[in-house]
Amino acid sequence: MGVSTSPQYHIHKVFLFCNYILLGAASSCIFLTLSLRLLPSICGFFLILLHAFTIASAVSAVSAGTNRWYSAHMVATVLTAIFQGSVSVLVFTRTGDFLAQLKSYVREEDASVILKLGGGLTILIFCLEWVVLILAFFLKYYSYVERGEGGDSKSCKIQQLGDFKV
Repeated sequence: MGVSTSPQYHIHKVFLFCNYILLGAASSCIFLTLSLRLLPSICGFFLILLHAFTIASAVSAVSAGTNRWYSAHMVATVLTAIFQGSVSVLVFTRTGDFLAQLKSYVREEDASVILKLGGGLTILIFCLEWVVLILAFFLKYYSYVERGEGGDSKSCKIQQLGDFKV
């Protein structure tokens, strides 16, 4: 099987693509938050920090590959996914309260639309982070199988074939 047709190659390309979308969505959320108030409040600062953490996680996944920092990437992605999901629920269920915490200078109607745009992006980020987690797991699995962890890969294949003999 050639490199360009292996399942690992295709999964890696989708993994990279999802991480690039995460980078764009998280940076867009930062700009939307800053458009509500140029100097963010404490709540806005933590929201920007969450998106910066998402960006750092996606950058580390893209630059480090699948084997380096695997567990750190998984933990960071799970945490950011949980917090992104929580923020999206708050944005859509408590929009007025959330805007009050952000202390926005924008008119309330416009700020509500901007905040809901950011909330839509956080839902996208939430979903993509879980896709990235699944893809990272499969990449690690394929890496594990190719290296033949726990022994030589040929002996593992021979042992697997030997299990199916009648």
